[in-house]
Amino acid sequence: MTDVSTGVLHTLFHSDQGGHEQVVLCQDRRSGLKAVIAIHSTALGPALGGTRFYPYANEEEAVADALNLARGMSYKNAMAGLDHGGGKAVIIGDPDRDKTEELLLAYGRFVASLGGRYVTACDVGTYVADMDVVARECRWTTGRSPEHGGAGDSSVLTAYGVYQGMRASAQHLWGDPSLRGRTVGIAGVGKVGHHLVEHLLAEGAEVVITDVRQEAVWRVADRHPAVGVAADTEALIQVEGLDIYAPCALGGALSDESVPVLTAKVVCGAANNQLAHPGVEKDLADRGILYAPDYVVNAGGVIQVADELHGFDFERCKAKAAKIFDTTLAIFARAKEDGIPPAAAADRIAEQRMHDARTADGR
Repeated sequence: MTDVSTGVLHTLFHSDQGGHEQVVLCQDRRSGLKAVIAIHSTALGPALGGTRFYPYANEEEAVADALNLARGMSYKNAMAGLDHGGGKAVIIGDPDRDKTEELLLAYGRFVASLGGRYVTACDVGTYVADMDVVARECRWTTGRSPEHGGAGDSSVLTAYGVYQGMRASAQHLWGDPSLRGRTVGIAGVGKVGHHLVEHLLAEGAEVVITDVRQEAVWRVADRHPAVGVAADTEALIQVEGLDIYAPCALGGALSDESVPVLTAKVVCGAANNQLAHPGVEKDLADRGILYAPDYVVNAGGVIQVADELHGFDFERCKAKAAKIFDTTLAIFARAKEDGIPPAAAADRIAEQRMHDARTADGR
């Protein structure tokens, strides 16, 4: 018990890293389900965040990831202007091997048991078809297919929001939002990354890609032969003449090892939790690299799934996602005014909105 109390439980009850309202451990022996649902905050409304299906090394790692992701969703939803708090769920296991209809239905029952405090959607390892199954047991499910009353794939607007963040970064750094002629390196061309490639090429940017899955690289390269391919992320971030680096895979892409060799002047990507630790953003600033906070620019997807709860309208969502351009510029301006890195500025703005909501609610 001592090891646990100094690990996950310490994180949960430590106000800086945790401060979560509720954490639910879910187990269904019949289906093999083992899951964690973390609700960080409901100050702005019901917690909203996706379900990650991933083969964690151990249960403690899964809980820690759920806590971290849920906290990030509170800030993302606040900065996106949504009336939702932050939550996240993780299912422990290999989605290619362990995912079954029975398991997803069991998971849906656990989400339903929270009575609407947590609204779920897709994340790494889960897809629209999975949410259709979960929704059979839980009405607080978004990211469903249009055939089942949903909005479909949220990665479309996630990529669009990242694209707007890149345009804002270009405006701030170079005085022009156009990405024509800029070289953009994308690490991860799966759900979101391949849509981002389309936006960039349409504007006339030069694109270099990499992905740990060779089939993902082939899919993009076959469609767009002009796209460059780097052997791996280490090679990509050192491409000569790289203007923008877009981490679009898993978190921790910006680390003590990667930042010193990064050639790009801007980092703006779809991956969550890109900073390996809080000190990394200062390292980026010291090198003159502009960082667009991940949870701000990748909010297009959550804007879409939140809209689904009220009757999905794509054009309405796209207009909201387009405002990520203005939000990103406002963060850069606040960072300059306060003399702090952009991620710290975004945190301050989000925390103020959550604080104001709690105060108004008497909490």
